This record gives sequence, structure tokens and C-alpha cells, in this order.
Amino acid sequence: MAEQLYGALAEFKSPEDLLAAARKAREAGYRNLDAFSPFPVDGLDRILRFPRPTISFIGLGGAIAGASTALAMQFFTNYDYPLNVGGRPIYPISAFAVVTFELTILFSALAMLFGMLWQNGLPRLSYPVFNGKRFHRASKDRFFLCVGADDARFDAGETLAFLSGAGALSVELVPE
Repeated sequence: MAEQLYGALAEFKSPEDLLAAARKAREAGYRNLDAFSPFPVDGLDRILRFPRPTISFIGLGGAIAGASTALAMQFFTNYDYPLNVGGRPIYPISAFAVVTFELTILFSALAMLFGMLWQNGLPRLSYPVFNGKRFHRASKDRFFLCVGADDARFDAGETLAFLSGAGALSVELVPE
């Protein structure tokens, strides 16, 4: 049985080399690209075309759900157990403010936490790129570019040759 490939991994010495290789790969038609570096590289996100995060919309949805839950809970409680103390209204909106504020913040924070984990693909217990022989240097002093095997233009031999020609120090195929 043939071993499944995750992609081709290329190692570069500097962030400039990584940027140049990513730009060449994008121009050559590769679309499933990922990069790894010990620090953020300015401009790499535009070349790799990372999707824009939607965490703020998730937080807004959580806030609306929290406020709605708090108000509904308090309205239904006062409907089921009406207490007319001192001639106050049954539905005193100003008295509901504290609980509504607290649940708005709680739901928004939890929605953003779970949304962030979902958008980042976490928790990921195993990531195939970690199987690369030299990938341990990605957190120290090397820069890596990975072309995914599910890319439409991916061909193992051709992609390795392309990455070598783009100035990679080493290239390898990463198993799934």
C-alpha cells in the first residue's frame, strides 16, 4: 500500500528567501501553501492569502445571544413570579441591566474562544509537517514552505524540483 503524502516541505535560510520562494510558488500556480518561521514575516500573509478572520462577527453573535438569553430569562421569571413591591413595574428594564451585561460579556467571550479554536483548526493532536526531518529548526533559525499534496498542481517530483530551484536548502516529501 502506497504511503499517503501530506506535501512537500522546503527549508530556507532567511525570511527574504522564504518570501521569494512563496511568491514564485504562487506565480507558478500553487495554491495550497503554508509557511513556518520562528517569528512573523512581514508580507507573508498576503502572499499566502490567509483568509480574513471572522472572530469579531462570532463575538457579536455571542453577545447578542447572551443579551437575549439574559433578558428572556428575566422576563419569563418576572412573568411566572410577579412581585409588585412598592408599585414597581413587573418588567423593570433598568434592574435587568447587570445580569444582561454579565451574560453578554460571558457569551461573547466564550463564543470568541470556541470560534478562535475552530478557525485555527485546534485542537490538532497530530500535524504531519512535524514529521519532517529538519522541521525542528522552524522554531529556532530556519524558515519552511510547505506545498500541500492536495494542491491541483502538485506532482511529487516536479514540486520538489521547483522548490529546489527556488533556493531551498533542503526539500523533502512529508508523509501523512
